Amino acid sequence: MDLSSVDADLLLTIGLAIAIIAIPAAISAFSDSRPPRAATIGILVAGALILLAFYARPGGYTLKTVPDAVARVLARLVNY
Repeated sequence: MDLSSVDADLLLTIGLAIAIIAIPAAISAFSDSRPPRAATIGILVAGALILLAFYARPGGYTLKTVPDAVARVLARLVNY
């Protein structure tokens, strides 16, 4: 699978945003004794996007480079 044309920073940012939304939804569902169906799907999608971003970027990401990647995506969004 050729991932050279994939924007890894964008995939990482979207995956992190979905995870930020899905994790509190899962906690809320568990605390209300409801099955966390939507939260589970969100966490799986977020994990898949983050893994795809790691594979698409040569050398992957480190904890130091993740904020820079998110900042680049947000800067492109603001300057668009």
